[in-house]
Amino acid sequence: MAMTLITTNTSSGAATSDFTSSIDSTYKLYIFKFYDVNPASDNQTFHFQVNAVGGSGFNETITSTAFHAVNQEADDYTGLLYRTAEDQAQGTAYQSLAEDLGNLGDESSAGELFLFNPSNTTYVKHFYAQSISTYYEPPGAYNMFIAGYINTTSAIDEISFKMASGNMDAVIKMYGVG
Repeated sequence: MAMTLITTNTSSGAATSDFTSSIDSTYKLYIFKFYDVNPASDNQTFHFQVNAVGGSGFNETITSTAFHAVNQEADDYTGLLYRTAEDQAQGTAYQSLAEDLGNLGDESSAGELFLFNPSNTTYVKHFYAQSISTYYEPPGAYNMFIAGYINTTSAIDEISFKMASGNMDAVIKMYGVG
């Protein structure tokens, strides 16, 4: 199956990076690859949320789970942790993709989000994501894993990415697979 680049959003000091077109029935799988995600302020979490066709606001119901693997720079702590604060149980908040990011050049994140069959009007919409981040305090590598579903049978046609608070720099590419 071929992966086709649909569009690229490059944000510099922006509050959000929104994709408000081109999510349609052309592809059964959309992949969002994010690079050089860096918040304007320390200790931020990078998120996403979607919008159903004809809806207003990014507030669809999500059920998800999250865990991460960590290795701190000083090699004094490693771990594999379930992240209860980053999952949702029928929540409408933005879903975490990468947590606790700092705003320095060596504190950025990169990863990918897979959104399955967003135009289907029979089933819920499944997703999973993986990111690698350099944590701000204490410094280290954090590999986050998120999976879940958007609990609507309505078609999804928009997606938004943002920090928990403040602006960000980021490059996000949307691909269609099929």
